[in-house]
Amino acid sequence: MSTATLDAPAAGLRARGRALVHRPPVAVRVGPCSTRLDVRAAVVSTVLAAVTVFGLAWSVSVGDYPIPLGDVFRQLAGLGGDTATAFVVETLRLPRALTGVLVGAAFGVSGQIFQRMVRNPLASPDILGVSSGAAAAAVFAVVVVSASSATVTRFALAGSLLTVVVIYLLAIRQGLSSYRLVLVGIGITAMLDAVVAYLLTRAEIYDAQRATLWLTGSLNGRSWEYVRPLCLALAVLVPVAIAASRSLRALELGDDCARALGVGVARAKLALSLAGAGLAAVATAAAGPVGFVALVAPQIARRLVGTRAPGLVPAGLVGAAIVVYADLAARRLFAPTELPVGVLTAMIGAPYLLWLLARANRIGVGG
Repeated sequence: MSTATLDAPAAGLRARGRALVHRPPVAVRVGPCSTRLDVRAAVVSTVLAAVTVFGLAWSVSVGDYPIPLGDVFRQLAGLGGDTATAFVVETLRLPRALTGVLVGAAFGVSGQIFQRMVRNPLASPDILGVSSGAAAAAVFAVVVVSASSATVTRFALAGSLLTVVVIYLLAIRQGLSSYRLVLVGIGITAMLDAVVAYLLTRAEIYDAQRATLWLTGSLNGRSWEYVRPLCLALAVLVPVAIAASRSLRALELGDDCARALGVGVARAKLALSLAGAGLAAVATAAAGPVGFVALVAPQIARRLVGTRAPGLVPAGLVGAAIVVYADLAARRLFAPTELPVGVLTAMIGAPYLLWLLARANRIGVGG
């Protein structure tokens, strides 16, 4: 028997595997509405959703008062349980875990939007100054106003949104250029970081400690008061981002090519940018500038689903999984001491950023 004969079944399996991976989108019609569904992205999203739900349940189950996973799932499904379990799950732990899921999803979708629109894997919402605007407003609220946690959140959201508006007003000139948007964002970020540093030098020790904890990114003490606004913001902004994401692949070819393909470049960029900035703003306001999630999540999602699909939903689910598992590790690795979740995400994201930079340098040298 020849080697070619022995290799034929393996070659057939590889061909079928490639056909499954590169299967074209499937048209789905519901009444008068229709869309194209990428099979690979749908499968990946389903798996990521299951991983995220398991991480959420695991996060709720562990702690000083451990709860079996079965009881957690029964409580989440509304099948009842004892009073103590219901109090711990629904009042103490579930709001924090849900906040982590929603914050991670918002950062993931926002990062995917900007990385694909700017055509740079190192881009993230931080470039636009969203996090810096929120940080400056939050530190001002803590140091100058001595505001409560809820008021700090409102200041952070207002600061991030105001920063986005200022950047857009400075960047829009005969259209919205991605290059100019990034440059203006870097300049505004540097200015706001200087403001934060100045406020911290003038703060009392307690206020400086509180502000530093917020700047690190933390889910400690998050209640339903944080979950509801996040749910509302994602319910509005994510559908807008998905609807506008049809233009992403055309925008990746450049503005001129996108116009030649019939895409309204200015309108598409404005819708995508506002949706991405809004998602990053509400996530930063809820948990602080949790570092590297918006950078890492889109890259992982892109490697899972490929480059053909916009990948907003997979990126959001990857971000949700990263935050919920990082928060779980931050709570339990050094128990009873809890670390801010931003410390863990930075430990994950910083080496990944260095790898991306090294890879970009190799490609640049090779090219």
